[in-house]
Amino acid sequence: MTASNTILTDGFGRKHNYLRISLLEKCNLRCTYCMPADGIALSPKVSLMTAYEIFAIAQTFAQNGVDKIRLTGGEPLLRKDFPEIVSKLSVLNISLSLTTNGILIDRHIDVLKQFNVKKINLSLDTLVSSKFASITLRNQFEKVVDNLHLLLNNDFQVKINVVLIKGFNDNEIGDFVKLTQFLPISVRFIEFMPFAGNEWDRSKMVSQQEILSLVENAFSSDEIQKLEDEKNFTSRNYKINGFQGDFGIISSITNPFCDSCNRIRLTADGKIKNCLFSNSETDLLTAFRNGESITSLISDAISSKKEVRAGMSTMKQIDDPALHFDNRSMIAIGG
Repeated sequence: MTASNTILTDGFGRKHNYLRISLLEKCNLRCTYCMPADGIALSPKVSLMTAYEIFAIAQTFAQNGVDKIRLTGGEPLLRKDFPEIVSKLSVLNISLSLTTNGILIDRHIDVLKQFNVKKINLSLDTLVSSKFASITLRNQFEKVVDNLHLLLNNDFQVKINVVLIKGFNDNEIGDFVKLTQFLPISVRFIEFMPFAGNEWDRSKMVSQQEILSLVENAFSSDEIQKLEDEKNFTSRNYKINGFQGDFGIISSITNPFCDSCNRIRLTADGKIKNCLFSNSETDLLTAFRNGESITSLISDAISSKKEVRAGMSTMKQIDDPALHFDNRSMIAIGG
């Protein structure tokens, strides 16, 4: 039996080969669905993983079957030692990718090229400058758009993450899809999810079915092509015939993909979450700093993973704030 069949396999036979590492809790935007209005209490710097600790913990995961690592935040490019972190991780036998809000891409593009970080997920929730300022509380729309084109001009593989909120940006779904006509991008529409402090309720959510209906309003149904879902997919993907790019729907609420989940999350303070919706965490960093093995902690965390959304299998449970109010806010988990 190989390592990947042991500590990273849960009780439902799901093998976890994809690790998402949050590098820090800070961000240079203030997206309302991600960060509570009053902000969050940041972990003391001494509590955050150093570049070496990120590498060493990631190496343990890689030795046990992880072959994909995505760096997230907060905004990961705010880490002053970001080049060092990428340099260290690049020696592992993994595919390395990044999720970013795009503001600092131009400062780091040479580092991304050097260490072959070619898959970039760019968060962009609106194509309207004034709405961008409204949801992010910053005037950085033009910078993000410029850096999107910089990535494309340098042959990066770009996915645009769009968190949909009813009454705010659901009227832009057709416009985002139209972007894929001339740009080789993947637009991914994400259902609004509940986290601490983001005032979630189901009335704000745009469901998978509503998204498809809005796309069908903008394009004829015979133009919309369903693409084959990837192994361990999170996004159900589609394409408009003749367009360069494609679009997908991440329906964590109305049509979850838990049965093929292969993801683990490592927070900036060294704790792993076996599910994005889970309130429970396992502290790896303290054990690592004490010179203890972390493999049994990883194994216990993976084996305790619930079958669906941290045990919330019904919409009634999702609607109950008591079941997710003490989860971290999204910015503290990692995008």
